Amino acid sequence: MTPAEFAALVERFAAAATAGDGKALANCFTPDGTYYDYIYGPHQGRGSICEMLEDLFHRDAAEYDWTFYEPVTDGRIGYAHSLSTFISKVPEYLGKEIVIDGISRFVLKDGLIAEYFESVNGGVAHAQLGLAPERMAKVMARWATRLRQRGDVEAYRAAVRARYRGTI
Repeated sequence: MTPAEFAALVERFAAAATAGDGKALANCFTPDGTYYDYIYGPHQGRGSICEMLEDLFHRDAAEYDWTFYEPVTDGRIGYAHSLSTFISKVPEYLGKEIVIDGISRFVLKDGLIAEYFESVNGGVAHAQLGLAPERMAKVMARWATRLRQRGDVEAYRAAVRARYRGTI
């Protein structure tokens, strides 16, 4: 995938997410692609990705916008900075405007997204919503568990432990 093709894919991804068009977002992915969302967790397959966007994202957010900047790729992996914003529709946070700054990683296959990962500071979003500190701690503990259980993270941790084994 060329840098121009990747930029066009990222633009389609953002437009679909902003419009709440789950089918268009899902069509940016391979049939068995996985979207790893930091709030809603992993969604594999186009049907699940479509449902996540339409039944979760846009259920909870009004005036949603997601814009990507500076997309780069080597043809197999792509990255882009993003800003997104929405007005909360969740009853306990109704009307609160949220802005999220993030970095996205796209694992590419045959011109589509095979895996999508995002890195954002969810604590900043939670502070804008006004979540109670106890609830923030609970959510962040769940995110930490999800991170530490990922296969790539477990492999990384094992390699680091092996490197330091016997030196402590």
